[in-house]
Amino acid sequence: MAIAKKTTTKKKKIVRASDKGQVHIQASFNNTLVTFTDSVGNAISWASSGMLGFRGSKKSTPFASQQCVETAGKVAKEQGIRNVEVFVKGPGNGREAAIRALTALEFNVTMIRDVSPIAHNGCRPPKARRL
Repeated sequence: MAIAKKTTTKKKKIVRASDKGQVHIQASFNNTLVTFTDSVGNAISWASSGMLGFRGSKKSTPFASQQCVETAGKVAKEQGIRNVEVFVKGPGNGREAAIRALTALEFNVTMIRDVSPIAHNGCRPPKARRL
C-alpha cells in the first residue's frame, strides 16, 4: 500500500532589480518587439504589437510601438527600473516613437545604440552552373 507524499509549493521569489536596466527595441517592417531587461540581460518585461491586439499593417506603426513601450514600461517601473540603455535593432517605423515613449514614461535614457545587423556580402556564392 503506497502512501502519497504531500507536496508543498513555494511562492516564487520576486527579485528587485537595481535602478539600471536595458531596453531592447526590435522594429521590423511587420512588427515591433520591446523587451526590458536588467543590466545583466535577464528579461523583466516585454510586449509586442501583435500581443496588444494590433493586426496586419497596423502592427508596424509608430503608435503600436509606443503602446508596446508603455505596456512593458509600467511593469519595469514597478520592478524599480529608472535608468535605461536603449538598443534599437531593425529598420521599422517604430524606432523613434518607441524612444520618445520612454522619455514620456519618465525613464532616464543614458545611451541609445543601433545594433542592427549590417550585411558584409556574406559567404562566397556557388560556382556558375554549366549546361
